[in-house]
Amino acid sequence: MQAALGFATIGLFLLLTMSRRVSVLVALVLLPVLAALAGGFAGEMGEMILAGLTTVAPTGIMIAFAVLYFSLMVDAGLFDPLIRLILRFTRDDPARIAVGTAVLTMCVALDGDGASTFLITVSALLPVYRRLGMSPLVLSGVVCLGAGVMNMIPWGGPTVRAMAALKLDSSDVFTPVLPAMGCGVLWVLLASYWIGRRERRRLAEAGEGEGAAAHRGEGSVPDGDEQPVRAVGDGPGALLAPSAKRPARRLTVFNAVLTVVLLVALVMEAMPLPVLFAIAFAVALLVNHPTWERQQALLEQHAKSVVLVTTLIFAAGVFTGVLTETKMISEMAKALVSVVPDSLGGHLPALVAVTGMPLSLAFTPDAYYFGILPVLSDTASGFGTDQAEVARAAVLGQMTTGFPLSPLTASTFILVGMSGVQLGEHQRFIFRWAFGTTLVMTAAALATGAISL
Repeated sequence: MQAALGFATIGLFLLLTMSRRVSVLVALVLLPVLAALAGGFAGEMGEMILAGLTTVAPTGIMIAFAVLYFSLMVDAGLFDPLIRLILRFTRDDPARIAVGTAVLTMCVALDGDGASTFLITVSALLPVYRRLGMSPLVLSGVVCLGAGVMNMIPWGGPTVRAMAALKLDSSDVFTPVLPAMGCGVLWVLLASYWIGRRERRRLAEAGEGEGAAAHRGEGSVPDGDEQPVRAVGDGPGALLAPSAKRPARRLTVFNAVLTVVLLVALVMEAMPLPVLFAIAFAVALLVNHPTWERQQALLEQHAKSVVLVTTLIFAAGVFTGVLTETKMISEMAKALVSVVPDSLGGHLPALVAVTGMPLSLAFTPDAYYFGILPVLSDTASGFGTDQAEVARAAVLGQMTTGFPLSPLTASTFILVGMSGVQLGEHQRFIFRWAFGTTLVMTAAALATGAISL
């Protein structure tokens, strides 16, 4: 019953949010509450929800300060040189910008943390998309593709979990799928170009390309003598206008050094991430806005962004808390494994690879890698298949290409929240492209012998 209730809850969530019947926040809170009541957990529901909220609290705190920090840096013009460089390279061509977005995302994603990847990439590139009138869905979608394929790195969450669950080394899991990952990277670049070309046609048909050019003027790529650009107006079509004055060079240098120190500390895990972002934001706020009035104005200016993102993260805590504490997810895992027929036992690696990405929408990484993967690997070994093959197959899609679409990961809500898109729209827009990444890598893994059919 719990497995059926869990599948029904997740299925209903996807149906309601993707059809825009209710907001994601309402669905994340009310659906698990109704599921808990239907499952007879009314008396324990409060503690379950509190456990889920406690789990996501550090992420929520980190995101609150991280959004404020990067919003401050965008306002201060820290990313203006990067924006000018991207515009020079892309020549205001949406197809080139989409490819540049993918490249930047994959470079930033080398730190292995999805949250910081989305925070940095979206903060840097959203002004470019707004300047050209490009849809923010293109931004969230291309970032999703780049971050997804790079989440396979050995220090990324899924690969680490796979190695820990089956007691394997990186040479057993990651090294054999490197060629497949390389094919995935090429696919992401190609898919980004296709998406960008489609966006180019949309802008041309809508006449927005000429309108944006009129605002930019002839030779729109700003040079080093122009003033930094700032958003004017709200929404994805907002244009950018020059700021009142150029920030002092020493202030720009300070912000750059502080950001580099912060990123190094994040990678080295010098302190918990929420602590690092809280300290960095306080220091940056004091230096960039030394008076109380200016500090208060900045907080009020970006309060909406903080509230939108953090409320979704805590709502996700309600959702995962109920589904985890009621054992719905673990029962779903057992039910899923039990339906695999013996005739498919010898083909488990290929089956795991193909189904891993869609199952990211239903299972948390811990539930899949520590609950489902060991059972699948034991089943595969009974048919003479190496357990490592199942682990390799899993990382080709489960919470790698699939994690930036999953409602069960907090970083997904950072991506859609900062991009200003709805989760359902984001999923509909990029799902087939992300699934395509898994299919391409699966084919490459089969061709290179990393997994067997």
